[in-house]
Order: sequence, then C-alpha cells, then structure tokens
Amino acid sequence: MPDRAPQPVDRQLPTDEARDLLSLVRDIAQREIAPKAAEEEDAGRFPREVFTLLSESGLLGLPYDSEYGGGDQPYEVYLQVLEELAAARLTVGLGVSVHTLASYALAAYGTKQQQVEHLPAMLGGGLLGAYCLSEPASGSDAASLRTKAVRDGDSWVITGTKAWITHGGIADFYTVMARTGEDGPRGISAFLVPGDAAGLSAAMPEKKMGMKGSPTAQVHLDGVRVGDERRIGDEGQGFAIALSALDSGRLGIAACAIGVAQAALDEAVAYATERRQFGKPIADFQGLRFMLADMATQIEAGRALYLAAARLRDAGRPFAKQAAMAKLHCTDTAMKVTTDAVQVLGGYGYTADFPAERYMREAKVLQIVEGTNQIQRMVIARHLAGPEGR
Repeated sequence: MPDRAPQPVDRQLPTDEARDLLSLVRDIAQREIAPKAAEEEDAGRFPREVFTLLSESGLLGLPYDSEYGGGDQPYEVYLQVLEELAAARLTVGLGVSVHTLASYALAAYGTKQQQVEHLPAMLGGGLLGAYCLSEPASGSDAASLRTKAVRDGDSWVITGTKAWITHGGIADFYTVMARTGEDGPRGISAFLVPGDAAGLSAAMPEKKMGMKGSPTAQVHLDGVRVGDERRIGDEGQGFAIALSALDSGRLGIAACAIGVAQAALDEAVAYATERRQFGKPIADFQGLRFMLADMATQIEAGRALYLAAARLRDAGRPFAKQAAMAKLHCTDTAMKVTTDAVQVLGGYGYTADFPAERYMREAKVLQIVEGTNQIQRMVIARHLAGPEGR
C-alpha cells in the first residue's frame, strides 16, 4: 500500500529553543529510531547506540540543571520530547523516562558534592540508569521491601533482590532503595550503586509480551558495598524520595503512552485512507470515521492532561494528584486506541507486517509500570476523600 506520512503533532511550545529541540528530536526519531524499531524489537535488541546518540545530543538530562550537564528544560517540554521518542519506539521513550527517574534522587536530594561528582556523567556522559524499588514480594506495597543495607564503618553492605528493573543488567548506575532501619516506610534509605559494583548481578531478562528490546530483569545485590558518600538524602528518607520521584516518573509514563497512541492513530488513519472496499476508501464509512474521531479526541485529552500536570510541576505547585490522573487516563487511552487501531486494520492489524499489533502489546505494560492504574485510583481518591480507614 502507498505510504502516507503522518503529520507532525501541532504543539504549543514555550520558546523558540523548545521548538528547535522538538525538531531535532523528530529528526533523530525518524532517521535513527523508527526505521529499525520493528526489526530490533522482534530480535529483542536493545539500541544502546541510540542512547549514546541521545546523550551526545543533550537529550538524557533535559529537565535537570545545566550546571551539571542537564538541559534546563521545563517538564512541559521534556515530556513532549518523550512523547516523540515513544511514538518512534517505546523502548527508547520509556528508557529515557526511566533514566530520568533514576537520576532524580541525586538531582533533587543529593549534596552539592555528590551532584558535582556524579551528575555530569549521569546526565551527559553516556551513562544509563536504572531505578530499583520493586522486589519479588513487594510491588504495589513498596514500603514492605526487604533489601537490607547494613552499616559497616564508613560503608553500607546491601543485600537483597530487586525485581522488574528496566535496564537491569545493562545500566551503568542503579538508584537503590534499601532498608536501613525499622519496618515500614520510615526505615528505607536511598543509595547510588555503580553498575560494576562487586556483588551486583542480574538475572536473565524477563520474557515479555511487548517491549522485547528493553531488558527487564531481577537485580541481585549480594553483599554490595558502597561508601556512605553514596547514600542519597538522610537515613530513613528513601521512601519519601522514591514517592517524589514516582510523581514525576508517572508523567513520563503518561507522555510515552500518548506517543504510542499517536503512532497507532497515525497508522490507522494511513491504512483507512488507502484501503479500499466496496469501491471506496474504508475511511469513508461512518462507523470507522467515528472510531478515528474518538481515538484522536482521547489522545488530545490525554496530552492536555499530562501537560497541565507538567505546568503545575514547573510552577512549583503540588501535582501528585494530577500526575496520577495523567498516568491513569493516558495509559488507559493508549490501550484503547491501540486496540482500536488493530480493529481498523482488520486481519492485517493482527499480523506483524504492520506495527499496530506491536503498539497494542506495548501499551499494556504502561497500565502496570510505576504504579498500576488501580494504585493511581487509590492515590487520586486519597487526595479527594483522605486516607482510607480514618
């Protein structure tokens, strides 16, 4: 069938610099990422060279301080970059979001000395990060984590297993939450662990429905020793740091979800305007036209929601409720839109000859990662009605 190139998203950006940045991102996405996405996902290949290029282009530290190699960009801009990357390939968009999440603790809670020593390499030195909170027995109930860090002189010895770690086994640094005190959220501290630390290893990557090019693996810490200078924040502050990071990380997931949904809509529109049945394009049939209209409306609503939350964050205002709403709505939208895209393509949508089936498989995980959508509903309800069981 003839190619019908999708029109770029009409974005409202705050500065000329941001418009230039999005133009650069689109060029990289179209030239370096999208053409290889299907083949590399099918082969389960992680595109490390793409992340090197993104680092060299200043795209791995966009929301952080330029003093340490960041891009000084507001979240309003950074999230739209994520959306463009995820539309080209979710492994890349989500990978950048996870790297940003892994860098957050040090950028927001680290000492000046820690930031000077580590952030430049993390943000612009070609390194790739991973975020280690979940464990085999503590996912949604993250405060019950069992990985322990025991003080030994000026060092800490960390022992335990982390689960569902994006970039597990290939990351250059891991932001690890470990128990240093009492049970519950107040006994958890945060550590910056080098990827080559003695005693750190990763299991074989999980065999997943989608995102096969992005390694997700258990990470084992067997007596990993790190100096106290690699503890981030105060002892016992780790869970608060983790939750703060997740508020921002959920916005990244929301933006990635809208990117996948937009890619699916573009594919559906291209197919529907070219595919002919009964002597005319199938896009002329009202039932299908209404599907496309609903898909586009849901995407625009999701984009507006995540951007509204981002602008609250950029203004220094509370945004946790809106972040949960954005993550919930945008990821549910991605699942619905990608499912509908498969339906628009009919039998072809169920084959690997078209990317619609990949988008559908990839969308599912976005309803799960960084807090399932059931957890998002709990977060939103707490903001509305207060904690449960008062």
